[in-house]
Parts: sequence; structure tokens; C-alpha cells
Amino acid sequence: MELYAAVDVLEGTAVRLEQGHFERRRDYGDPVALAERFAAEGAPWLHVVDLDGARRGRPQNRRVVERIAAAVDVPVQAGGGVRGAEDVEALIGCGVRRVVLGTTAVEDPSAARELTSAFPGLVACGLDYRRDADGSLEVAARGWLVPGGRSVPELLGELAGSPVAAVVATAIDRDGTLTGPDTEGLAAVLAATDLPVVASGGVSSVDDLRALAALEVPVEGPAAGDGQEERRYRRLVGVIAGRALVDGRLSVREGVAACARCG
Repeated sequence: MELYAAVDVLEGTAVRLEQGHFERRRDYGDPVALAERFAAEGAPWLHVVDLDGARRGRPQNRRVVERIAAAVDVPVQAGGGVRGAEDVEALIGCGVRRVVLGTTAVEDPSAARELTSAFPGLVACGLDYRRDADGSLEVAARGWLVPGGRSVPELLGELAGSPVAAVVATAIDRDGTLTGPDTEGLAAVLAATDLPVVASGGVSSVDDLRALAALEVPVEGPAAGDGQEERRYRRLVGVIAGRALVDGRLSVREGVAACARCG
């Protein structure tokens, strides 16, 4: 499991939102400087989000994302306002390693499948979810402002078989709260897809990262030589940490070590 250090950009500033509420923000200064700090401290990945773009449906902080990609030597995963092939091409062209589709993946899975096929291994799909009263997981779109009209299993089913680089699963109610990750919800995501899953939301400590590194979901496997079914497991491939890093609750070095697979 790899650590993704988050840099969320709103109005040109590095911020953290609480549960996706734009009015509940904390400012952390220059996003390029923050990205450089994370990279210098050993972050394997940076996860950069254009929050204005996610809310308005078109890129708003593209120049900031370009500057980050040019300033660091680690791979950058970026999203927010990505709607079509031109957006993907522009981000890849400026040095972004992986582009995240959010609203497009939720509202038009067929278009998402086309984009992932056109850019195999370069496009991830954001799956931002809220837990309903009955425990089911429903995806959200447009900067988390509106319901996506699909459950998590439904959306994952529509993306099955496409060359998605990763599914970035964010527990909205945990994001920016430092209340711990939604391990139950993430286990449900792992169980519902064969695609690689990157977790996001609620990470506050080394212990949280260790818990996510140890999270595993059994899957059916082929029969072993003795005729018994082979036991296999699916695990997370990555985790995004944001507020815990910028608030000093967790260092990048500690996070990288904790993300090493347990067991």
C-alpha cells in the first residue's frame, strides 16, 4: 500500500475541507510549496485536487497543477473538473502521471470507460460516497454537492472490465475530520470490484494507516492441488492522507513506513 499526500487547491490556495463543505475550510498557504515539502519528505505520490474545478465542472486551477507537476520528481495524481479527453490530454501533457475522473465517472460511466480505454493505465475513477441510514453506500458528484444516483456496487459494476488505473474511494463523512477511516465501507468497495482501490477520508494517525494496510477481503480462488479452494485476499493499493500531514499529526516518513503491508 502506498501513501498519497494530498494537496487540495481552492482559489489558488492549499486547503482542507471538512466533509466536503466549502465553507468549512482550513488554509495552508502556497500549494506548490506544500507539494514540494511532501515530495522532499519522501511521499511516493501526490494527490492534487482542483476543488474549484470539481464544483464548477471545468478546470479552475490548471496552472497550479501544472506548476506542481513541474516542481516535483514524484508522480502526481490529479483531478477536479476533468470532463473529457482534452482535459486528460492537457494534464498528462504537463506531467501528471494519473488523471482522476469524478463526476464524469458517476454521471456517465460509458464515457468514463471510453476515456480509460483511450488512456489505459492513466485514468482513475473517483468514487466519493456517503453511507445511507440503511448502511448502503451511495456515490456523490459535482464536488460532493449532489447525489450521484447510483450505489457503490452499481457504479463499480458499470466500470468492470475497463482499464481503470485505480478507484479512489472517499468516505465523504470522514474526509477532513481526523475521525479515522471507514474500514467497513472500504471493505465493501474491495469486495465489489477487482479494480485497484485507493482509500481516502478520515486518516489521523499511524495506527489508522496500519489498520488500512492490514485490511483484507477474501475472494474466491481456483481449487488448489488437493481439490480445496485456494484462499486469496484483496487489499488496498494506496491511501490518501491530507489534514493529518499538514497538521503535523503524522509525518510523511511515518506514513510511508506504516503503509507497508502487514502480515
